[in-house]
Amino acid sequence: MSGPERAEPARRSERRRLVVVADSDSYVKWGAAFASRLPDGWDPELVVVTSPVMPSDRQLATALAGSLFTAKGVRRLDLPSLERRLVERRPDAVLLAVRGPFVRVVAPIVAALPGRPIVMSGFPGLTIPAVPKAVVYREQVDLVVLHSRREVREFEAIGRALGVDTGFGLATLPFLGGGGGRAEIDDRDAPGTTPHGGDLVFAAQAKVPADRDERVRILGMLVDAANLRPGRRVVVKVRARRGEAQTHAEVHDYADLLADPEVRARLGGPVPPNLVVEDGPMAAQLARASVLVTVSSTAVLEAVATGVPAILVDDFGVGPKLINTVFEGSGLFGDGDSVAHWSGNRPDAGWLADNYFHGPESDDWAARLDELLDRRAAGELPVPARRHNLIGGPVRRAFERKRMLGRYDRTVAGALSLVVAIPSRWAVRRVRAMRRAVRRPEAMRTPVEFAEAA
Repeated sequence: MSGPERAEPARRSERRRLVVVADSDSYVKWGAAFASRLPDGWDPELVVVTSPVMPSDRQLATALAGSLFTAKGVRRLDLPSLERRLVERRPDAVLLAVRGPFVRVVAPIVAALPGRPIVMSGFPGLTIPAVPKAVVYREQVDLVVLHSRREVREFEAIGRALGVDTGFGLATLPFLGGGGGRAEIDDRDAPGTTPHGGDLVFAAQAKVPADRDERVRILGMLVDAANLRPGRRVVVKVRARRGEAQTHAEVHDYADLLADPEVRARLGGPVPPNLVVEDGPMAAQLARASVLVTVSSTAVLEAVATGVPAILVDDFGVGPKLINTVFEGSGLFGDGDSVAHWSGNRPDAGWLADNYFHGPESDDWAARLDELLDRRAAGELPVPARRHNLIGGPVRRAFERKRMLGRYDRTVAGALSLVVAIPSRWAVRRVRAMRRAVRRPEAMRTPVEFAEAA
C-alpha cells in the first residue's frame, strides 16, 4: 500500500466517521461507551478483531449494553479484512480499543491508510501507576484518551522522558454519570424497582488477587456476609463464563473454587444459598446493590458515580501489583470484617477531583481531536515513527502480530517468527535477569530504563 494521501479539507458541517477497533470484552465495553458519547456530527462504527481474547456473543451483548451499538451490528474481522474495511470506510479517526501490545501492531497500519486518519487509543480502566511500556506501546498513536488529571500528569511526564510525541487528552470515564447511549439494558437485566435494593456485589477480576489462597480468603469474607444477612443476596459478579476469554487470563475461577469440595470444607461447609455467581452488565448489578466490594476494579468508580457505598479490600496490601495505589486517600479501603458486616464507605471529596471525577467541563480530548483533524486537513500530520524496541526489525514485528493474534494470524512470517523469537526472548530474559542482579535497585531506575526493558 502506498503512503498516506493528503486528506481533503472537510467543511465543519460534514459528518465525521469514527471506527472503533476492539479486541477483548473490557475494551469493547470502553470503546462502545466512549463512541456513544461523541459530540454531535460523528458517525461511529465498531468492529471486533478476531483474536484469542475476542468476546463470545454473550459477552459482546453484555459489553454493549447501554451503548449505541448492538451485537448484530458489530462486525468480526481478521486483520487483513479490517484493513480492507478501513480503506472502504475512509474514517476520519480510528479508536484502537485494544490491548497495548496490539496497539503497536495496528497503529502503523491505520496511520498508513489512504487519507491518514487520526489514530487514537486509551484504556478501559485504571492506569495508575502509569508505566513507561504503556506509552511505548502507543508511541505511534496521535491521541491517547485518559480519564483523570492524575493520569494525564503521569503519562505526560513519561512521554517527555521517553521523547514520545503522543498527545494525552482528558475525558470523563464513559461509564460514569450516564453513558449517553440510546440502547437500553435488556429486560432480563432490568434492575428491581427499589434503587440499591440490598445486594452485596463483589466485582471479580482476573489479575487480582491472583493467588488461589487469597481468592479463597475473599470467598470466606463473602460467605460470612451471606450468613450475616441470609435474606439478602451476595453476588460474585464475573466477566466471563467457563470457556470464555477475558482481557487477562484468569487462573482460579470463583465458580470453580466454590464447586471444589476442598474449598467448601475450608469455608465451613455448604455454600449459603444466597451466595451466587452471576454475569451481565455491571450497571444492572449496581442498580440492585447496597454495597460494592472489589480489590481494584473500575467497578468501584461506577459505584461511586451511582451512590453505592464501596469497599476496596486491603487485606492483601496496597501496591502496584494490586492496581490499587490510585485509591490511596480515597477513604474507600476496608478489611474483611468490613465486607462481612456490609460496611461500605463513601469517597473522600478531596480525592475525587483529581481521580476520575473532575467534571466533564475539564475534558479536553475533543478539542485536541479537533486540532489534529485541522492538521490532517492541511496535510500536516506525518506517520509517527517507531523509536523503541527496534531490535529484530521485521521478524520482531511479525512476532508481535503473531503473539497477539495466535491462530488467527495465518501469515508465513508470523509462523517463522516463532522459530526465531521464542529462543531469542528466552536468552534476552536470562541476560536481563543476570544484569538485574548487579544493577542498582529497580526503584532507582529511570523511565527510559524501564521502557528499554519492556
